[in-house]
Amino acid sequence: MAALPTAVPHHIAIVMDGNGRWANRRFMPRLAGHHQGVDALRRCVQACLDRGVGVLTVFAFSSENWDRPAEEVSGLMSLMVSVLAKEVVKLKANGAQLHFVGNLSALSDKVRNGLLEAEKETAENSKLVLNICFNYGGRWDIAQAAQKLAAAGEAITEKSMDRAMALAHSPDPDLLIRTGGEFRISNFLLWQVAYSELVFSDKLWPEFDEAALDEAIAVYSRRERRFGKTSEQVTSAASAT
Repeated sequence: MAALPTAVPHHIAIVMDGNGRWANRRFMPRLAGHHQGVDALRRCVQACLDRGVGVLTVFAFSSENWDRPAEEVSGLMSLMVSVLAKEVVKLKANGAQLHFVGNLSALSDKVRNGLLEAEKETAENSKLVLNICFNYGGRWDIAQAAQKLAAAGEAITEKSMDRAMALAHSPDPDLLIRTGGEFRISNFLLWQVAYSELVFSDKLWPEFDEAALDEAIAVYSRRERRFGKTSEQVTSAASAT
């Protein structure tokens, strides 16, 4: 493994884009690209474990993906179930704690129960929190948080919304990566990425490897995160610590 950048982000979020295009360019079914995408995710999880990343959040299936061809959606659901059956034991052994984030009530009982069982199996782990956003949308997340607070009679403030979001168990992402050469976040973590550093990669997700991850982390490590302050204030605060 190459020398690591000095500033490794605690929380990395990834829009895993490009599986279908990877398959199309090879005259293969789109689902073949999703199978390759699973391999890329497996590599990425291990790379994050090796680099000391604390939280990895990935966009696996958006609430808008239901509009894709029925064959592709059905294949993705079957793929999720089969992958869980194969990967949970390894994830548990490696110290990864799984969370499935999204509107799970819309999933079939078989898929939902598989996700919940995987969460239960890895609940005691703490080396890496792996958030898999499945049937997730950023607007849905904000709406459900507001509905939850309203139903409880709580005031809607930034702090209360933070507590009610579907990712309340994780800090906001430090770094958001999108693969596939697109320059948008596509309804992903709209609330949480307010101050995340954004890095866009031309690589399609099945091509995204450890070197590409290190490149994104290196870009992040060169950024100055000001959170509304001036450069002088940031420098002064850093010098005082």
